[in-house]
Amino acid sequence: MFPLGEDGYAINFNQIEPGTSHEINKTVSAMSFYACRLMVRSTENRLLNYRQLLHQYLVDMYAKIEAERLLFIRLNQKKLRIDEYIHLKEDAIKNDIMGS
Repeated sequence: MFPLGEDGYAINFNQIEPGTSHEINKTVSAMSFYACRLMVRSTENRLLNYRQLLHQYLVDMYAKIEAERLLFIRLNQKKLRIDEYIHLKEDAIKNDIMGS
């Protein structure tokens, strides 16, 4: 699928500033990387010609994106604590009571 040996996604890819081509201190997500790879452009996109092999590639990409999301959730539990979002539950209950 990649006759020129292009690199695939790695979790430590840095973003590149479009105008200057300098690396930014932010990493690229798997979803952004693969969205860019699959984007329809004026030049031919070879990936779209592979049919069934493309389907397997898309499934593998989806699995990698979901794995990255789960890793983020696992590593950021303190930031994602539900205790901090208790006001959302209270608002939902209040809106439900008023809506009935």
